[in-house]
Amino acid sequence: MSGGKIDAYVDCVSPYSYYATLYLRRNRQALESHGIEVEFHPIFLGGVNVGSGNKPPWTLPAKANYGKFDSERACKYFGVAPIKTPDFFPILSILPQRCMIYIKNNYPRERYETTFLSLWEWMYHKNIDISKPEQLGQLLQSHGYSQDEIKAIISAASTAEYKQALTSNTQAALDQGAYGAPWFWVRNKEGKEEPFFGSDR
Repeated sequence: MSGGKIDAYVDCVSPYSYYATLYLRRNRQALESHGIEVEFHPIFLGGVNVGSGNKPPWTLPAKANYGKFDSERACKYFGVAPIKTPDFFPILSILPQRCMIYIKNNYPRERYETTFLSLWEWMYHKNIDISKPEQLGQLLQSHGYSQDEIKAIISAASTAEYKQALTSNTQAALDQGAYGAPWFWVRNKEGKEEPFFGSDR
């Protein structure tokens, strides 16, 4: 039997996906020392909400009010600057999420993951709407992608292949019982599998 694996299903619209991604990357070396692989899968959280019947926390006043306190605590715990809800929130994350799948398929893991992290950083720390092609292109340029590469990445999001890829990732999470993000499917070395939700401290 091979080692364990953590499949993390995340969306750039979800700040808790940001915290979870940071945490898993920071602890990857320790996890890998125990034979545990970590893989990040871009999903469309809007599709998960529709498919599961869940509602985004900002649409429920009680959850929205609690979120202000919990977000501050989470930022302190995970060692990141306080995040601020962008002026343009919420976004339709389909474009950047499809682009992340393209980058994942065509570039080294580290470049994919650091680019993915920037989606959260630009949106929640810089108040930049990365769901817009121009701003997303600027983000990619800041990571050293050439203009030809940027064009290929953003164009890929409109193709049937990458539309289906995001749909398939989202459906995979739903099939596991997902109702939000981040969603994790965890397998231990004995092959036992269980789901986990959120970025609990």
